[in-house]
Amino acid sequence: MPDQDLSQLKIDKTASSYRPVKRKKYLSLGIAIAAVIIVFVLSVQGIFSPAIKVEAAHVTQMYPSQGFTILNASGYVVAQRKAAVASKVTGRLISLSVEEGSRLKAGQVIARLENEDVLAARNQASANLNVARQTLEQVKAELHDATLSLNRNKEMIGQGFVSQAEYDASEARYRKAHAAVAAAEASVQASEAALKGADVAFQYTLIRAPFDSVVLTKNADIGDIITPIGAAADAKAAVVTIADMDSLQVEVDVSESNLQMVKSGQPCEIHLDALPDSRFRGQVHMIVPTADRTKATIMVKVRFLEKDSRVLPEMSAKVAFLSREVKPDEEKPRTALNPSAILTSDGTSTVFLIKENRVIKTSIMTGDKLGDMTEVLQGVKAGDTVVMKPLEKMKDGAKIKIVEK
Repeated sequence: MPDQDLSQLKIDKTASSYRPVKRKKYLSLGIAIAAVIIVFVLSVQGIFSPAIKVEAAHVTQMYPSQGFTILNASGYVVAQRKAAVASKVTGRLISLSVEEGSRLKAGQVIARLENEDVLAARNQASANLNVARQTLEQVKAELHDATLSLNRNKEMIGQGFVSQAEYDASEARYRKAHAAVAAAEASVQASEAALKGADVAFQYTLIRAPFDSVVLTKNADIGDIITPIGAAADAKAAVVTIADMDSLQVEVDVSESNLQMVKSGQPCEIHLDALPDSRFRGQVHMIVPTADRTKATIMVKVRFLEKDSRVLPEMSAKVAFLSREVKPDEEKPRTALNPSAILTSDGTSTVFLIKENRVIKTSIMTGDKLGDMTEVLQGVKAGDTVVMKPLEKMKDGAKIKIVEK
């Protein structure tokens, strides 16, 4: 029985070999279909398409005046009236009432030197003047008495009541009194002059602003010795440096070869690096009649037509020399684009806006022509990057690569 049972054991190979082959066929077919779908999707998305090499242009902000600018030059804001305020006498600084940025009026006291000796001399001169004036009053009274006595003796000598000697004495007394009055008046004048000199010496110890201005730098502190020439050790010649802010102008160097483009009174536009969002109207004030042989340039001074408290001396500036005045509607910046980046078809203007490494076809509305640029009213904004060429190869969603010029 055991031998029979073992002989009956068999493996049915027909059933077991068919099923795995059928499953493999289905699996291979599924993989093939999935691969086709993936390839199709990636092809639609341009994954396998080569990136188009393009040149790009930037959407910028520009002022309309750039369209009629004939020359540009760089320079600095310079105060035409500037002073290092110092003292005419030597002394120790005991008071300083200003600091950097302080606004001054003409004649305002900036600082004070020690002046006890000068003040004492002035008080003495004032007292001497009082003495001289009192002496003058005294001799005037003497002259008045001598005059009356002389007049009486004139009448009485004719009547024989006084002698000739008495008359001569009264006349001499009158002359002496008259001379004393003249001397006293001269003494008063001398005392007044002495007092004025002492007052001037006192005023020298008060350092005043020579004109309306703003303090730029403070060069001395309380306790410093101030001298007219600053030659002594540790001595200071200037207390403060001031500038008249109403005298600010831009000084630029213009090449000799471009000088014919500049003329006195020519309209200009001033751009300060410190105030990039502002433009200031200007006008050529002066063409300095001398050249710098080392740079082959000539200095041109441009004045501001409107004052602005934000403008400070020594700011770097750029000046655009214009062919005409800037109109009121041309004072604000506008969005502009190189016209080569604009594709026009059927009256519609479009650009290919670059986002990462792809382009998006975008409709825009254009405005005026600004020099070699075109104004863009809507569709893109300043800072955007668009394709400039080749536009004929572009389509929405195309993959691109920006080539540097």
